[in-house]
Amino acid sequence: MKHFDFIELKVPAKAEYIGVVRLSVSGIANRMGFTYEDIEDLKVAISEAMTNAVTHAYDEREDGEVTVGFGVYKNRLEVMVADRGESFDLTKVKADIGPYRQTESVEELREGGFGLFLIDALMDKVEINNDYGVIVLMTKFLHKNEVGFDDDQISTTQ
Repeated sequence: MKHFDFIELKVPAKAEYIGVVRLSVSGIANRMGFTYEDIEDLKVAISEAMTNAVTHAYDEREDGEVTVGFGVYKNRLEVMVADRGESFDLTKVKADIGPYRQTESVEELREGGFGLFLIDALMDKVEINNDYGVIVLMTKFLHKNEVGFDDDQISTTQ
C-alpha cells in the first residue's frame, strides 16, 4: 500500500510556465498545512530549479518539457524537477539519487549554480541526479503546531 499521494505536472520548458508550477506547489503546500514562510521558501526553490531547467536543459532547436512531481506525505513534501521530461517513479528515482553537497563542483551540474546553493538553503534536504539531464529532489518537512521555545530563544526558569 502506498503511503503518499503523487502528483505529476509536465510543462513546456519555457519561462512563462514557471508561475504555473509555483501556483501548484503553493496550493499543495497550503492544503498540507505549511506556514506562509515555508510556502514562500518552496516557491522560491521551485522557481530556481525550474529556471535552471528552462535556461540550460535544451538548446534552441529542441522543444523540451520539464516534469515536476510532488510526493505528498503526512510529514513532508518532496518535489522533483526533471528536465528531460520523462515521467518517473518516485521510489525508483529516490533509490538512485544522491545528496547534494556544497563541496561538489556546481559547474559539473550546470552553469549558473547559485540557484542550487539557494535551493539547499531553503529546503530541508536536496538530492541531485545528473546522469541524463538533471533531476533535483527537494524535501520540505511539515512542522505542525510549532508553538513554544525554539533553541535560539532565551527562556528563564524560576
